[in-house]
Amino acid sequence: MAVDVKIGITDSARELVVHIDQDSDEAHAAVEAALSGSDQLLRLQDDKGARYLIPVTKIAYVEVGTSESRKVGFGAI
Repeated sequence: MAVDVKIGITDSARELVVHIDQDSDEAHAAVEAALSGSDQLLRLQDDKGARYLIPVTKIAYVEVGTSESRKVGFGAI
């Protein structure tokens, strides 16, 4: 199951969204391990193989959720 990981970066107006091929428990465990101080970098790999290294000191917030498509507009009913 694909999961979206949204990461807020300090001193940046935009957030980083990474679509990963892990379940939410695995993604949450990776984020928690990085933020606990055992690592200086949060390492993520998206569903297309791109790798991301985010310095833990620059992370403002992390949101781990499912990758669901939202209907917008007239088809949202």
